[in-house]
Amino acid sequence: MSPLDFPLAFGLDIGGTKIECVGLHGFNGKELYRQRIPTPNQSYEDLVGRIGDLIDQAEGVLGGKGTLGIGIPGAADPDSGVVMHAGNVGLLVGKPFVQDLGERLAREVRLANDANCFALSEAIDGAGKGARTVFGVIIGTGCGGGLVFDGQVWPGANLIAGEWGHNGLPWVEEEDLPLQDCYCGKRGCIETFLSGPSLRRDHNHTSGQQLSTHDIIAAAEDGDPYAMASIDRYERRMAKAFAWVINLLDPDVIVLGGGMSNVSRLYDNVPRLWGEWVYSKSKIKTKLRPPRHGDASGVRGAAWLWASNPQL
Repeated sequence: MSPLDFPLAFGLDIGGTKIECVGLHGFNGKELYRQRIPTPNQSYEDLVGRIGDLIDQAEGVLGGKGTLGIGIPGAADPDSGVVMHAGNVGLLVGKPFVQDLGERLAREVRLANDANCFALSEAIDGAGKGARTVFGVIIGTGCGGGLVFDGQVWPGANLIAGEWGHNGLPWVEEEDLPLQDCYCGKRGCIETFLSGPSLRRDHNHTSGQQLSTHDIIAAAEDGDPYAMASIDRYERRMAKAFAWVINLLDPDVIVLGGGMSNVSRLYDNVPRLWGEWVYSKSKIKTKLRPPRHGDASGVRGAAWLWASNPQL
């Protein structure tokens, strides 16, 4: 039992290049500890051992033992605990990671998809605080998503709830053609329109310029007509994609994370556009908001897997 007079909640965000650890006050969410280490890539056993050492170190600093939740870019089988896929953390695939780390730390460990952790963080004490239904979206090199109902992650029967990026872009128009191949094996996925690389590909193809995503956004702000047209197309496509989500889930709040969350014009323009496709005759109440916790949301959400989801 922790000698602290409050519960201590640890979260880990495991990525291909780094592992981030955070320790939160279990009542008010105050950050008490943060540490980042490179992701070990030598062996699975080394990875588990280094993570165990990381938590030991954190608990030594804080003087108490806490719960542990972990976010990964993938999912584990809920029955066996074996990791089925893990993005660019290949050492975890096919391994009973939750069980092995739990044995190393002598406690139960919870694990969730990193997009679910992002959504949970923003639902608990972020941009979606107080909302019953929060859809969290991470748009960077891909388009991930997570869903939270009444403060609890909703993983779904197949552990794919929120995977909006691998549905086809709805209401395709002439300017959206030809449809692009997606790495998932399908064509025309939302991810092929809205990810950062997809914005860059679309702009460079239509303008003949060779600009980074950051430079396209900056050029649009400076009034470059080609960049402005590219961002206009992007916003229209995002509005259609979110309208599809609203028609299906009708969330109170959509929180936008990842690199594209820094584009401030999206929060005004996309909700203004999505009414064309939302099936509602009254004023649309869904809000589109930037994340309160920014890049820290995923690891904070991992820590909240215990405090907010006691029956997960």
